[in-house]
Amino acid sequence: MINVYKKILTLAIPLFIAVGGLVAIPQVAYASPADEVGKGIKASGSAGDCDGHECTLSDSIKTITNVLLFIIGTVAVIMIILGGIRYTTSNGDSSQVTAAKNTILYSVIGLVVALLAFAIINFIIGQFAK
Repeated sequence: MINVYKKILTLAIPLFIAVGGLVAIPQVAYASPADEVGKGIKASGSAGDCDGHECTLSDSIKTITNVLLFIIGTVAVIMIILGGIRYTTSNGDSSQVTAAKNTILYSVIGLVVALLAFAIINFIIGQFAK
C-alpha cells in the first residue's frame, strides 16, 4: 500500500512543479519600489481599503471563511481520491474495502458539514450586518 502512495507522489510532485512553472510571473516595468509597496499595502487591506469601502469585521470573517472552505474542500477531494485508490487496490480484502469506504464517506460528510458551516456563517453575518 505504501508503494502505491510513493508512486502517486512520484508522479504528482513533478506535475505540480510543472504547473507551477507555467504560472506567469508579473513583471514590474519602470515602477519605483515605493509605488509597489503602496500597492501592496492597499491590496492587503491594512490601509483600510476593502474593495472601495471601509473594512468591517464581517468582511474579515467572510474572507477567513472562504479561505478555510477552500482548504477543507481541497483536503476532502484529495481524501476522496485516496479513498478511491484504496478501494481499487484493496483486492477484495473486506477490511481494506471497509476502510476505503469509510474514508470516502467521512470525506463527503466533512465536505457537507463545511458547506453547512459556510452557509450558517454567511446567514448570521447577513443578519447582523443589516
